[in-house]
Amino acid sequence: MALKCVAIDDEPLALELIKNYVSRFPGLQLVQVFEDALSGAEYLKQNPVDLLFVDVNMPDITGVELVRSLVNSPMIIFTTAYRNYAFESYELQAIDYLLKPIDFNRFTAAVEKAVDFHKYKNATQENTSDESIYVYSEYKMIKILLRDIEYIESMGDYLKIYLCNADKPVLTLITMKKVLEKLPEDQFARVHRSFIVALTKIKSIHNRKVNLTNAELPIGDAYSGFINQQKGI
Repeated sequence: MALKCVAIDDEPLALELIKNYVSRFPGLQLVQVFEDALSGAEYLKQNPVDLLFVDVNMPDITGVELVRSLVNSPMIIFTTAYRNYAFESYELQAIDYLLKPIDFNRFTAAVEKAVDFHKYKNATQENTSDESIYVYSEYKMIKILLRDIEYIESMGDYLKIYLCNADKPVLTLITMKKVLEKLPEDQFARVHRSFIVALTKIKSIHNRKVNLTNAELPIGDAYSGFINQQKGI
């Protein structure tokens, strides 16, 4: 079934471009377009859709204000000529942030992320080798395969997700509690107030430390029971 989309932009030419781009995707159905942000917001409150293309800088209310006003927000792709709204798109966990004039290849990449994320949200039980989570990083949704995670480190309000064979960790604004809710209990465990480890990446446990493929992490006093649970390793 095609994703129902709405586009809101006070520039008619920008709306025409989005209509043209969307028409090239059989998996998208553009149900409404609006040049008036307030009318668009009212429609969205009455009609659930899957994906919203919305301009950030509009005269009545900004796209950011519009999205914040929605009780049940669809997936969001912001469009704008200004880079200074990037943090707001990050805060609202938009799928992507497209700068005008929008290139079709860049538009395609954003749509593919939305389709992929929609499948993820509505997925039934899948093969564990393909299980994944989505986190928001660098102003876009990032898909992370569970099998690639080695460990996760808390950095205040942020987390660093360390991946096998990756040059640098993925930095995301999410709490330890929230990320634990996303992770299967039989595959991940918290060993310290600052660390979550992938159980399959544990090489050994010695002297209250967990030795992973590429790191050695401490086991906190509050998590000492983890040692007994892993005696089979």
